[in-house]
Amino acid sequence: MKIWLNGELQELDTARVSVLDHGMTVGDGVFETLKAMDGQAFALTRHLDRLARSARGLGLPEPDLDEVRRACAAVLAANPMPLGRLRITYTGGLAPLGSDRGDEGQTLVVAVGETVRRPDSTAVVTVPWTRNERGALTGLKTTSYAENVVALARAHEDGAGEALFANTVGQLCEGTGSNVFVVLDGEIHTPPVASGCLAGITRALAVEWTGARETDLPLDVLDRADEVFLTSTLRDVQAVHRVDHRQLPGAQGPVTAKAMRIFDERAGADLDP
Repeated sequence: MKIWLNGELQELDTARVSVLDHGMTVGDGVFETLKAMDGQAFALTRHLDRLARSARGLGLPEPDLDEVRRACAAVLAANPMPLGRLRITYTGGLAPLGSDRGDEGQTLVVAVGETVRRPDSTAVVTVPWTRNERGALTGLKTTSYAENVVALARAHEDGAGEALFANTVGQLCEGTGSNVFVVLDGEIHTPPVASGCLAGITRALAVEWTGARETDLPLDVLDRADEVFLTSTLRDVQAVHRVDHRQLPGAQGPVTAKAMRIFDERAGADLDP
């Protein structure tokens, strides 16, 4: 296995990042996860645009996106696989212990791991913790992910594949690594970015391709929604068959099934929409 580390391909077993890297010590970094099919990354341009936005929001210098493109191509060529999870990580680099950044430059890592297609449906649980829609990191895809780790572990304890958060004012927000959509009277709704959710790449495509509406939604909309589905890079569009203890009728309702079909068709026709 080969990865890209600071300007070149390296063997995974010998590649090294300092234990004093600011991404390691304080989570000072941003990342993107892309779906790679037969050596081709999906929606690369949109992901790189968000990587740059997240870096700016965190106060990091923007990464060299041409280098990131070269790194992605090199890693995918060096590690052929039918379906992969391509991960771009960009951190504050070597720094003294503490919150202050160093002046050694940033760290760029690109790696890929083989994965499999997700199930067509999953169960979700709501968790008692909230997303802060006014926080300093709101809307940024940062490596500060421990909150998601804890929430996802809670979901797994309950036999679910994802956990859903409300924000601080009780509105439905997002999952640990997904955006959430609900169907009400045949119409698709999803929380707006102002709710504190990440501006997901798959979310944006699903909104464009299905006509979903961005709507402020109370968390208890999950108790009455006709259908619920998730979107994310590796899920694409995934139906929800259970929310907490509520079973939803059918693994895929008709609106969700149509959204899944539309997404598969549009994504298959354009690798960089």
